[in-house]
Amino acid sequence: MMDGKAVIVISSHVARGAVGNRTIVFALESCGHPVWAVPTIALPWHPGHGPATRIVPPAEEFSAFMGDLERAPWLGQVGAVTSGYLGEASQADAVVSLVAAVKKANPRAFYVCDPVMGDAEGQYVAESTAAAVRDRLMPIADLATPNRFELSWMTGRKLDSIAAIRAAASDAKPPAMLVTSAPGEAAGSIGNLLMSAGSALLAEHPAVDNPPKGTGDLVAALYVSRLLKGDGAEDALRYATSGVFQAVERACARGADELTLAADIDCMIRPATQVTLRRLQAGIAAAG
Repeated sequence: MMDGKAVIVISSHVARGAVGNRTIVFALESCGHPVWAVPTIALPWHPGHGPATRIVPPAEEFSAFMGDLERAPWLGQVGAVTSGYLGEASQADAVVSLVAAVKKANPRAFYVCDPVMGDAEGQYVAESTAAAVRDRLMPIADLATPNRFELSWMTGRKLDSIAAIRAAASDAKPPAMLVTSAPGEAAGSIGNLLMSAGSALLAEHPAVDNPPKGTGDLVAALYVSRLLKGDGAEDALRYATSGVFQAVERACARGADELTLAADIDCMIRPATQVTLRRLQAGIAAAG
């Protein structure tokens, strides 16, 4: 059966917490998608919580594992591939090969690259790994979901305004770009900026102090889910931004140091928090 609703998710695994595959797989499965989860690295917890052991699969074994997936008889059921944190640079080549195999089995499938390499606190992957993501994965992506730091690093530009982010995203290789942690139009707000088919949409909400990690993973998961369910880009952006904002507010209200997804499944399935959607025209924002 080729239903195109399954997703291959390639990213980090933590034993405790809600980042990487722990967030993406939970969100997608909660939204009804079968998930093939590929760990690129195993960690006890997010490194931001303190020193942690890193277990990275040997390059040959990782490549062989991915090769097995390429030959899987169910490959035509996969509607999307997403990649996030890589354990080392060599993993990029295996991702490229798997994406090609998925698209051959299901020409409607799409690939989403979340170029996980750093945030406002700085870069946290090796330079060679960041370069592999930029040079090998970004050019084949149908959609990329960088945060502002990552887009700045990949383009070599200072991104201190919506106009600068729009220009950088427009010049990047993927045909669609969803930039997280973009500045909002309203004072004290933050948003997700979607650049696609010559249009720019900004979904913004009040900024939350000290948000937990994993929000970028959750945005990508919810956006992909809605695309697979047939939503247009505008509705998918509104849905994903609303769900993440609501989940972050709830986690912070509980004093949690991680997203509390198990308690907040409704945020992913039926987000209730409203966000402001603006369609940006020639540098001018108009409420949408």
